[in-house]
Amino acid sequence: MLFRPKYTINTIYNLDPQKLNEMGIKAVFSDLDNTLLAWNKFETAKEMDKLNKQLAKANIKLVVISNNNAQRVGKVLNPYHIDFVSAARKPLPFAITRKREEMHLQKDQVMMVGDQLITDMQAGNLAGVETVLVKPLVETDKWNTRINRFFEKIIFFFLGLSHRVTFKETLQNG
Repeated sequence: MLFRPKYTINTIYNLDPQKLNEMGIKAVFSDLDNTLLAWNKFETAKEMDKLNKQLAKANIKLVVISNNNAQRVGKVLNPYHIDFVSAARKPLPFAITRKREEMHLQKDQVMMVGDQLITDMQAGNLAGVETVLVKPLVETDKWNTRINRFFEKIIFFFLGLSHRVTFKETLQNG
């Protein structure tokens, strides 16, 4: 399905690099706002840095795929030496596909993690990579994301997922 994630977990910070290696994942592509960082708080940057280092030790590359502009994304990620694609135009899959091909990876070696069905899950599914939906780090959103959240509720309903999405502690099927 276009919007349906393959996995759901509470937070990107629960990803287990060993489990990802067992799955053959070589790159975790992640949304930025409300997935890696609370959009309105930068305290989560320490957790992001720790995750990046844990993934790197396991030979897994963290890459941020963001619809934000390069100045905003770079300001946050450059101090941590995290690669990114800005102005990704999600839900279009082109940024994910282009970055995956640039890294010489197969579709099943890449996982797209995000907090939105309409942008992150749709882009990941259209690109043919593994998809993981996480709970947003904070319950408030920027004005433009609030619009997506409204439509997301409708999509959850039609997918039969409204009030039944179970965010798990760890990555597992179903």
